[in-house]
Amino acid sequence: MKTREDMYSNEAKEIVRVITLYKTLTSEQVYRLFPGKESSIKNLLSVLIRQGRFFYNPTTGRLSANQECESNPDMGMIAAFWVLLDFIARVEYHTASDFPVKISFFCDGEMYEIIHVPYGQEILIGHAVSCKEEARRIILVESPEQIETLHIPGVSGFCTVGSDGSTCYYKLE
Repeated sequence: MKTREDMYSNEAKEIVRVITLYKTLTSEQVYRLFPGKESSIKNLLSVLIRQGRFFYNPTTGRLSANQECESNPDMGMIAAFWVLLDFIARVEYHTASDFPVKISFFCDGEMYEIIHVPYGQEILIGHAVSCKEEARRIILVESPEQIETLHIPGVSGFCTVGSDGSTCYYKLE
């Protein structure tokens, strides 16, 4: 017979891995990683927070690897994670990446990159990725108006993420 600890050990390991890897996420994002298990994940998060595995800010609803990450959250990473969640049912593997890529993931046998382009950094990001073309790219912009200013190879699509985590996708014609 499985104990409660046995039943939740995989979820606990994945929660710790994801928050450690991405540094700061919203609690809603963590719940979405485990569809249909929100109640048990809430309980598991409470235990992990009490154990000091990570920091929870009830005002923002964010879970962070530590208080420093909560004090200076990477909002681009949080937005990129919302994009990842749109594909999560088909994702084989995902990980945080190095600048300018926020998240790399494998989906349906293809490698994808989520690249966040903040206002005013369109040229910088364009130069940073101009010579790399090994993955399909999803470009996360803060406003659709940025799309026409970007010249990035390998783009599968563009998207924006609302403050509530809602995503809107765009494709160049």
